[in-house]
Amino acid sequence: MKVTPTCFPDVLILTPQRFGDKRGFFSEVWNKQVFASHGLNLAFVQENHSISREIGTIRGLHFQAPPHAQAKLVRCGRGRFFDVAVDIRRGSPYYGQWVGVELSFDNGKQLLIPEGFLHGFITREPDTEIIYKCTEYYAPESEGMIRYDDPDIAIDWGQTTDRVTISEKDMTESFLRDFDTPFDYELDK
Repeated sequence: MKVTPTCFPDVLILTPQRFGDKRGFFSEVWNKQVFASHGLNLAFVQENHSISREIGTIRGLHFQAPPHAQAKLVRCGRGRFFDVAVDIRRGSPYYGQWVGVELSFDNGKQLLIPEGFLHGFITREPDTEIIYKCTEYYAPESEGMIRYDDPDIAIDWGQTTDRVTISEKDMTESFLRDFDTPFDYELDK
């Protein structure tokens, strides 16, 4: 497993090794011992799988507040998408900043997004499958969202058309400037 840091020390790109032959490939995408050897002691309790039919489908920016906060390990089962994490930890030197990584079936990369970050993505191929493990169960009462087009965050989604597909719910959410974050930055991690 190759572990690559991003501009945020807590958000990591994980690239599992693929072992291939004429049949295809095998890849171990999560192993508790391997993760622990990299200081990643995570206990996943739920795995989600979604498909987005259209290029330019945006889902996010979502989070779950404590006590149901989630870390996520995100990967692509088919197709290609641009995955984004936004730091919303009060007191963080990175508060309101984002990092994005292209995840695809071909590159096999995974993005580890810790608690205290918004998560969203935009698809870059039709019928893209997104698969992600979570460290906490879905709790609708703890769900929160910030608009994907928040000008204070200013994510460059890299879309090639003016048309995006997004849910009505995601379009009606608040902006970061009106948001009281439930997360605090821990200096002594």
